[in-house]
Amino acid sequence: MIADRTKAERHPNKAFLVLFLMEVWERFGYYGMASLLVLYMVQQRGFDDTRADIAWGAFSALVYTVPILGGYIGDRVLGLRRTMVLGAATLGIGYLLLSLPMKAALFPAMGVMALGNGLFKVNPNNLVSRLHEGKHSKLDILFTIYYISLQIGAFVSILLLPWIKDHPGWLITLGSLRFDSWHLAFGVSAIGLALALINYGLIGDYLRPYGAEPDFAPLKPGILAAVIVLGLPVAGLLSQIIRYHTATLAVVGLAAALLIYVFARLLTQSAGGGRNRAIACIVLTLISIIWAVYNQQIYTSLTLFALRNVRHSLLGVRVSAAQFQDLNQFWLMVLAAPLAWLYGRMAKTRRGDFSIAGKFTAGLYLLAAAFFLYAASRFTANQGIASPWWLVAGYGAQSLGELLIAALSFSMVSQLVPQRSRGIIMGGWFLGMGLSLYAGGAIASLASIPAGTPSALETLPIYTRLFTWLAVGALAAAVIATLLVPWLDRLAAAPVDEEPSTPDAAAMAG
Repeated sequence: MIADRTKAERHPNKAFLVLFLMEVWERFGYYGMASLLVLYMVQQRGFDDTRADIAWGAFSALVYTVPILGGYIGDRVLGLRRTMVLGAATLGIGYLLLSLPMKAALFPAMGVMALGNGLFKVNPNNLVSRLHEGKHSKLDILFTIYYISLQIGAFVSILLLPWIKDHPGWLITLGSLRFDSWHLAFGVSAIGLALALINYGLIGDYLRPYGAEPDFAPLKPGILAAVIVLGLPVAGLLSQIIRYHTATLAVVGLAAALLIYVFARLLTQSAGGGRNRAIACIVLTLISIIWAVYNQQIYTSLTLFALRNVRHSLLGVRVSAAQFQDLNQFWLMVLAAPLAWLYGRMAKTRRGDFSIAGKFTAGLYLLAAAFFLYAASRFTANQGIASPWWLVAGYGAQSLGELLIAALSFSMVSQLVPQRSRGIIMGGWFLGMGLSLYAGGAIASLASIPAGTPSALETLPIYTRLFTWLAVGALAAAVIATLLVPWLDRLAAAPVDEEPSTPDAAAMAG
């Protein structure tokens, strides 16, 4: 084990490549599915806007809530690498279920996908954080570049899957099953996960020197079997939570209580500079939670807005409502590398790199600007149909804000939380994202369009009113964060050493 860990320090770039490619294909599967699912529920399953937004919000909440379980299993039971692989396989099964042309498959598929995301999501990020321990500016750069991997896979799948869906003549019949273009598109998501697993099988050895303690112990088949068997009823339970709104509300309340517990334990088990850093971590996580509410609009209100109130052409090319989501991925890929270069450049100056609190605050201002742009589309709309360039500009601002908040959130946790507690706190971060994504779906439902087929002139003010209120909320949050930046910088700069593990600390990490 010691030899392996020494070897790891000589090959961090190759280990990073494994994780980078793993995320490319996992995000290919997830974002392709995400680009279509709300539209599928509205256009194919007959859900009204409110039910589709709430169902997607519930699913998203679980996608980001279950990782606290995946973080525990990765840290304490199977190891980070094994849990990541198990999560990828589970996700692939979920996408296969979604591709079945059976109405009864929708909610079970969403339950399996939520479980797979929970097992997968936190562990690659935890592994990346172990590649350059203690080098904060380098971690900011690494996580920004790593974030590109999410966008490469997402960009391709958001172009490809809606294009497949838009070919209703494509049909495959297997016995009594008739796979139309929607279900063929969902099936392509499963291919992404198959490629992720193949990638890991070919070059995963570079990751062997990295991981949590269970990664360096022999695999116990009985424990693996127990995790898989226990996962079956969990997936079934998750599917019912997504189906029934009352159950979702109960889980959201439980998740909120669990998030409070996680951070309360972080505070009580920290002392001195460690406690100051914990406070900074909690406040910055709250900013991340605000960001996630706005990010959820991409898959709900902004996509339905694009469906009903945006011209479906850009530079002479037809663009479907789902494909407008790719503007987010486009801007993230365009802006990530220059931003990483800027961080490196600033780190070499006398002033040093911008603080993490400053970056998060700038991200909030950009979110406000983005939603003001979406709302302003009303003023140039023709018969209720707005120019797509408002979305281009809005997504540009929103994506830069995302790079300053979401892309750096794991770097923030890596900088402020001791390694022994990092997995569970990253899980706590995902828990907060789950709560806010549910809230984002509920907020999007405020722009639910009445039954029937209202004209574009009737739907446009409904959407732009929502965008205006969201913009005002982001601006207010940004002003408050600006006032807190000096205080947060002092907290984050507090010196703290990695303390030896104690029984209480181990309990917190578990």
